[in-house]
Order: sequence, then structure tokens, then C-alpha cells
Amino acid sequence: MSKLPDALNSLLSELERFGEDHDHGDTKRESKMLNITRDTGEFLAALIRATGARNILEVGASNGYSTLWLAFASQPLGGSITTLERSAAKVAMARENYEQSGLQGLITLVEGDAGDFLGNADSGSTDLIFLDSNRADYLAWWPHLKRLLRPGGTLVVDNATSHPEEVAGFVAVVNADEAFTTALVPVGKGEFLAVKAG
Repeated sequence: MSKLPDALNSLLSELERFGEDHDHGDTKRESKMLNITRDTGEFLAALIRATGARNILEVGASNGYSTLWLAFASQPLGGSITTLERSAAKVAMARENYEQSGLQGLITLVEGDAGDFLGNADSGSTDLIFLDSNRADYLAWWPHLKRLLRPGGTLVVDNATSHPEEVAGFVAVVNADEAFTTALVPVGKGEFLAVKAG
């Protein structure tokens, strides 16, 4: 993994501090940042470089912390990120952070309902999907997520060990699908990986 540029590393560190302080003082889940951990960001970046993923979809941008890891990793590959977020307040924060990072040219931020976007996206259009959103919706989204991934594409689901009961039904369905090879990676809050057969 190439070294993070100093300016990007400083921004990520600033966002880590902000996320921790903000979430500690906010009791409402919908307004929390709920960012991934730094080691999860490093894992995602390494995974993107290893697989050569160029067309990346993120479901759940929050304030853009995780998106910056995805964009950093995909930049030398000529990749692009489409990220979905329904909270207008978080969309505004994410836009500002993307601009500050200098990576905004790689990122398309879509405000609105993820289910609507997934239902209308092209089949086989995505190399990697990072799922970090409302876990109660995952099962309903599965047919679309499966369809969007190209053969050989990878789905990564956050919070697989921090909230196992909330993703258990979804994980069971994916594990039972013979088109996917799966693994649970104990990094950060737990990453469930599912690779579509080529």
C-alpha cells in the first residue's frame, strides 16, 4: 500500500477525532457519523489495489470518511466511486470533505434512497460494493446487490462482528448462494466479504 499523502492523512485524522467526539455526545443513531475504523480503511484500500477494482459503489457515505479511503485506493487505477447517502446534513459534510481532500473528481455523491438507486443501476456495472448503511434493508437490497456486481466482483459488509445479530439473516442468505465465496475478516467492526463467481 502506498503511503497516504500528508494532507489526506491529516484530514482523515481530523475526521476520526470529529467522528469520535460527535458520536460520543450524540445519542440519536441517525445523526451519528458511525465511521469505519482506520484499519478498515486500510483493509479496503489494500483490497481495491489487490483486485484492481475500478467501479466502486458505497452504500452509506455518512460524512465521507470511508469514501476517501476508497477514492485514495482507486485513484492510481483510474477508478471512480459512486456513494449513496440519504441524510442531507451528512451529504453537505461529505461534499466539503471531498473538496478538501482533492479527490472530489473521482467521487459521485448521490443523495436519496439507496433502494431506488440500486433498483435502477445497470447489471454487472460494479467491481466492488461497500455496504455500510441501514442493516434492516440489506435483505431487500440483496437481489440488486447481486445483480450489480460483475463476475469476480466483491461485496464488503461492515459491522459483521460489532452487530452480528443485525446482519445474521443477510449473511445467511449470501452464504447459501452458490454463486458466492464468503469470508469473515476480523478487522475493525468486522468485514463480511462475498466474492461473486467469475
